[in-house]
Amino acid sequence: MSRRTPSRATSRAPLHAPGRHELGQSFLVDRRAVADVVDRVAATRGPILEIGPGDGALTLPLARLGRPIRALELDARRAARLDARTPGRVRVEHADALAHRFDAHPHVVVSNLPFHITTALLRRLLAAPGWTDAVLIAQWEVARRRAGVGGATQLTAQAAPWFEFSLGRRIPRSAFRPMPQVDAGLFAVQRRAQPLVDPADRRQYAAMVARVFASPGAGLAAILPAAGVLPRAAAKRWLRERSRAGGLPRDLGPEDWADLWLAHRRTHAP
Repeated sequence: MSRRTPSRATSRAPLHAPGRHELGQSFLVDRRAVADVVDRVAATRGPILEIGPGDGALTLPLARLGRPIRALELDARRAARLDARTPGRVRVEHADALAHRFDAHPHVVVSNLPFHITTALLRRLLAAPGWTDAVLIAQWEVARRRAGVGGATQLTAQAAPWFEFSLGRRIPRSAFRPMPQVDAGLFAVQRRAQPLVDPADRRQYAAMVARVFASPGAGLAAILPAAGVLPRAAAKRWLRERSRAGGLPRDLGPEDWADLWLAHRRTHAP
């Protein structure tokens, strides 16, 4: 998906050529939304990696921040056209973000995520090294779930010990061309300076979270034993200590998940 140059004078940028549906393209044309993204990026530090720049609605105003930008665009024609319009510190590449090898050095990720591959891109991003902050646009319900509004999802819970999620504003579907079927939302992800779980345990921790979300039970007191996380008595005690007796996996916060992992490790220590 793609964007357009912001100006605070009016709320709507000039329209441009429609996106290609097979590439999941829907261009952001609302200047206020673009300005909100740029303002959030301006509060971060480091080089910028943009995923899906399209015609440069975000790329061009981001370039005014004076920071190096590398942009990955799946549409070869748009990549070449945008690269010719940008200053030397901006490099637009014809590339597939799902195959991109993220730089291990600190950088900031920006993307108006293509709706049809949002989850795949998020999974790849959350597994990638280097980046410190991500400023993203996704479907409104996806943005809310990532930020934990209405309860955590498995993906968010698996990432929570290493990342903090925050929800920005809702962006109406009329802000895009072609107009999608649902509204979008702005959200941000920040890598924690101090992880809540040892990075060496990440794969095993993620497997535990997956078992918890997949296991049957009317509440966590039944789900945790069924998932093999804690014995029934230990599970009830752990839940009482946190006032979570009637809760579900979605009700656990990042600190809860981190502490549950430690309790699981202690219980299953050799």
